Amino acid sequence: MSQQAQLRIPATYLRGGTSKGVFFLRDELPEAAQVPGPARDALLLRVIGSPDPYAKQIDGMGGATSSTSKTVIISHSEQPDHDVDYLFGQVSIDSPFVDWSGNCGNLSAAVGPFAIEKGLVPAERLPRDGIAEVRIWQANIAKTIIARVPMCEGRVQETGDFALDGVTFPAAEVAVAFRDPAAGEGSMFPTGNVVDTLEVPESVVAGGRIQATLINAGIPTIFVAARDLGYQGTELQEAINADGEALARLETLRAHGALRMGLIQELGEAARRQHTPKVAFVAPPVDHVVSSGREIRADEIDVLIRAVSMGKLHHAMMGTAAVAIAAAAAVPGTLVNLAAGGGADAQSGAGQTGSARDSVCFGHPSGTLRVGASAHRQSPSGQVSDGQQGEGEWTVSEAVMSRSARILMEGWVRVPAETLMR
Repeated sequence: MSQQAQLRIPATYLRGGTSKGVFFLRDELPEAAQVPGPARDALLLRVIGSPDPYAKQIDGMGGATSSTSKTVIISHSEQPDHDVDYLFGQVSIDSPFVDWSGNCGNLSAAVGPFAIEKGLVPAERLPRDGIAEVRIWQANIAKTIIARVPMCEGRVQETGDFALDGVTFPAAEVAVAFRDPAAGEGSMFPTGNVVDTLEVPESVVAGGRIQATLINAGIPTIFVAARDLGYQGTELQEAINADGEALARLETLRAHGALRMGLIQELGEAARRQHTPKVAFVAPPVDHVVSSGREIRADEIDVLIRAVSMGKLHHAMMGTAAVAIAAAAAVPGTLVNLAAGGGADAQSGAGQTGSARDSVCFGHPSGTLRVGASAHRQSPSGQVSDGQQGEGEWTVSEAVMSRSARILMEGWVRVPAETLMR
């Protein structure tokens, strides 16, 4: 029986923030995979090594976690005043689908360096030394991201002394600004409220009702108080991920939140939309120990946050969820804002208003991260006002955080030719 040679596709493996992914130039993909559809999804699944019933992705480039089962497609931008279009695919580990419903904030930090290395940014816009601004169109959510990439002697600077909790080695700092980060075309708060009472099964919480902040910023996210779930906000991965009942509770909560946010039309759809929304639980700061064994003092942070991604507690924090945290912290009265000290009793959001803040340092399982955003109200007439007394919907013009990025390997990835023939 004759055998076909494997397809050989140019690819680059990059770390961005606390994630890793396989990057492709769209025009270097096989023709059938240059457009959205089953051929593209089949190719990316095979590259990463999914679906894998063993949940190891041994026969692919994935790392068997939500942070490392990622793909990116980059092309010259079709949008005015942008350098590149960035399309992100979150590859399911054990199911045969690629979720295109949201962005990866961590890998956003790697898009700028990759674009410069591949010659997609005009040379006249690149300083020999200093900071290059790469204008990125995030195609999944139709938003602009500005990556500020350090340059040294005409090349991207990748090494440096910027430390990022969740990443073992220091590297060069890449500042990433998310413009108008409210996801999609809807309101930042899709229900119109900064806190909702969400009805859920009693298997999630006694009484079947839980307060939640439902926000579309960076990525759709459901924030709840840790104590309402019986948690402290200091939990590490093994405390949640080794508990099947806990994961089931959190997934049920996520599905009901997605329905309330209008992201799905019936609960069963949540299983086919694993990437969005995220669910996270928040708590006021306390002294605690992170996964590296380092002790974090309560006065080093403003709030504790743990987030679930693709059905597992994240080892650090998703970049897009960090944007949601920044936006929520900036708006008085959200559960994030209140847990960060925005109310008289930070333990509970009931009946409180909180106060605005333009940055927050939060604790996550691997350490801490500071993010910033400024919020304002915009009335239907276009008038902008700050603070509690304004009218209209809350908006955030920009959210900013620092990450780092590094090319780990470049060359070709190989997949069986039959991948595109199914």
